[in-house]
Amino acid sequence: MTKRALITGITGQDGSYLAELLLSKGYEVHGLIRRASTFNTARIEHLYQDPHNDDTRLFLHYGDLSDGARLVTLLSTIAPDEVYNLAAQSHVRVSFDEPEHTGDTTGIGSIRLLEAVRMTGLQCRYYQASSSEMFGASPPPQNEDTVFYPRSPYGAAKVYSYWITRNYREAYGIHAVNGILFNHESPRRGETFVTRKITRAVARIQAGMQDTLYMGNLDAIRDWGYAPEYVEGMWRMLQTDEPDDYVLATGGNFTVKDFVEAAFGHVGLDWQKYVKFDPRYLRPTEVDALVGDAGKAERQLGWKATVHTPELARIMMEADIAALQHEGSPWIDTPDLPDWRK
Repeated sequence: MTKRALITGITGQDGSYLAELLLSKGYEVHGLIRRASTFNTARIEHLYQDPHNDDTRLFLHYGDLSDGARLVTLLSTIAPDEVYNLAAQSHVRVSFDEPEHTGDTTGIGSIRLLEAVRMTGLQCRYYQASSSEMFGASPPPQNEDTVFYPRSPYGAAKVYSYWITRNYREAYGIHAVNGILFNHESPRRGETFVTRKITRAVARIQAGMQDTLYMGNLDAIRDWGYAPEYVEGMWRMLQTDEPDDYVLATGGNFTVKDFVEAAFGHVGLDWQKYVKFDPRYLRPTEVDALVGDAGKAERQLGWKATVHTPELARIMMEADIAALQHEGSPWIDTPDLPDWRK
């Protein structure tokens, strides 16, 4: 029988790649989208299927994690086999400006969805998108046993979602897992996130459309991977017989400055001529180093990252250069990317 999945946050980077993956595996995919007066589905336009066709397998539904009653209705109607909760206010710096909204969507939104699963009595499997930001000030490398020490409203909200997911697993027997994903990027990353901000700016500087790239902390250390590989890990987590929590990471150790150098180096430019410091991009509390240990995922899921930061920077640079050269969507992917769907 055809499996059915519900993805919250389907219009985001991870949601779009996950929808692609599940459709390639024969799933019927349902996505939760927020009502807006403008189209906000650019990342999944290429997946659109006319709902009037009998063979359509992608369906979009209006809803929001702030509306618990709507979530109950949708779960009862769709009756998914798998639920992937990817929706959140996910920008760490913005979470300092909008802490209440971040807590409501990124934190409380998770319990609304879990409670909807419990109330409907669905025997589905549930994936919670947890984050390396939960580790915050804990020293690297971080794994499933590392103590959480969040340094932002976003990180704190994710810690709440992590623990409430474990609580519902233990209290109600829900097959619920936490995927603790370290930074994962792609050409579909939002333009205000640091990696995409860098690659997009470098492409525009090379094209003579921009003169300066303003940055904050260049010394922060991050473990950057490739988003399509990470959604494969999400899916694998829900195929296990027993629910558990897993870190997904590359184990790489790169500073923001390293990523800047790689991006400018790809087009043969000296980054120091174009990058300027702007204190507005600093966080009130910084996270110095996030480097993941994904050994458990490799042993139990057979998952291991193959794209590391230098290759990731190349992939994103080529995509942003192509986007400028072709009046197309900013979600253009280069043709020689790893065949992660196999």
